[in-house]
Amino acid sequence: MYGEKQRSDILLCSEGLKTYRESLSPSVSLILLSSYVYCCFVASVSYAQSLLGAPETRVTPLENGLRVASEDTGHATCTVGLWISAGSRYESEKNNGAGFFLEHMAFKGTKKHPQTALEQQVESMGAHLSAYTSREHTAYYMKTLSKDLPKAVELLSEVVQSCSLNEADIEQQRGVVLRELEEVEGNLQEVCLDLLHATAYQGTPLGHSVLGPSSSARNLTRQDLVDYINSHYKAPRMVLAAAGGVSHDELVGLAQTHFSGVSFEYEGDAVPVLSPCRFTGSEIRMRDDGLPLAHVAIAVEGASAASPDIVPLMVANAVVGSYDLTYGGGKHLSSRLARLAVEDNLCHSFQAFHSSYSDTGLLGIHFVADKDHIDDMMHWSQNAWMNLCTTVTESDVARGRNALKASLVGQLNGTTPICDDIGRHVLNYGRRIPLAEWDARIDAVTPRIVRDVCSKYIYDKCPAVAAVGPIEQLPDYNRMRSAMYWLRF
Repeated sequence: MYGEKQRSDILLCSEGLKTYRESLSPSVSLILLSSYVYCCFVASVSYAQSLLGAPETRVTPLENGLRVASEDTGHATCTVGLWISAGSRYESEKNNGAGFFLEHMAFKGTKKHPQTALEQQVESMGAHLSAYTSREHTAYYMKTLSKDLPKAVELLSEVVQSCSLNEADIEQQRGVVLRELEEVEGNLQEVCLDLLHATAYQGTPLGHSVLGPSSSARNLTRQDLVDYINSHYKAPRMVLAAAGGVSHDELVGLAQTHFSGVSFEYEGDAVPVLSPCRFTGSEIRMRDDGLPLAHVAIAVEGASAASPDIVPLMVANAVVGSYDLTYGGGKHLSSRLARLAVEDNLCHSFQAFHSSYSDTGLLGIHFVADKDHIDDMMHWSQNAWMNLCTTVTESDVARGRNALKASLVGQLNGTTPICDDIGRHVLNYGRRIPLAEWDARIDAVTPRIVRDVCSKYIYDKCPAVAAVGPIEQLPDYNRMRSAMYWLRF
């Protein structure tokens, strides 16, 4: 009745209940075991079935180049939004922060609906209207009941195409943005990762902060914002994405009604072209001995979003893993670096990360440590990288593959993250990569592939390092650089 894998799963599951069952009556014990066996069996076969049975993501281009993409999950709610290829990477030093400023202005009223009327429209639907800006993407989206999809698309089209940009509202939001910049300065992890981008991509647009400097927030004018919209909000760079209880044909019809007028032409053929962003091995330090903990990030140049190396690097990151002192597990944690962090009190937390962009990426580790353990934590972080290049085992990679699969599935919990996934994928790849394809690509990663790919990106490469706080013990850059070679031996 059951295959070998299912039988082993059931034995493992039932063994864990042995002690507890002995304290129960035979009938209750039998019911408990039967239920648990059934659950284990269903779980062991449902993952693959769920991947193959996932709803199709349909993509339809309009005549002006705007793409409409949706996934019908049959929910009573849905999320619909507009994803745009625009962000801080498309900004200059003069207007850095314009995209983030526009995000604040988006909900301050349109030419048809003043702010109060817009808020009433959203409130009456019981909807949630939001936006975000990143280095390469901007998104405006709304979560609402499926029956209100037409109204949601109409409001989104107004927000994106007819933002009022009232001078009084601009001045009011200028103060809000400046306060937000002050708050972000207190988030040392964000500060550290922004500094990492600034030094790794120095002299290029990827070094820009998403929020921009305070000088930009003080000096941006209405015309700067209008010019930004006219330069970047073009139909071929937009995706209208939706997930939940949505009909794709209905969404295409709504897009034609509300977005067919979005321009696809540039004045004087001034098409913005992204210049290559070179990676520079370097460091930036902000020493402040008055802070209790140091934030340190080290990274090498990683793979772009569309690179075939992206999946092996994702598996490698999963092998390194993450840790926080609030976790349980101690010396029994699966990640070797996490076990060392516990046993030797190396840090308060660490996180392996890979930030991928259209033509480059940052493969790195960020950690938070007290001043007496920075040197040791840096040593063992780089040692973890070298292990990926030389001694990673099949059990390590199997654990990494499983952790990565769980992470990818867990991130798509709800219509909003699914919609975000659709929008970003269509912008990055021209299509939505289904989970079944991710699963197959992850399963194809072997220890040999991890070693080869990690050697390509990590071994003997110049890292970028950013550090904030009491960092007197942070090793000299040349010592960290040489470690990328010598730790291999």
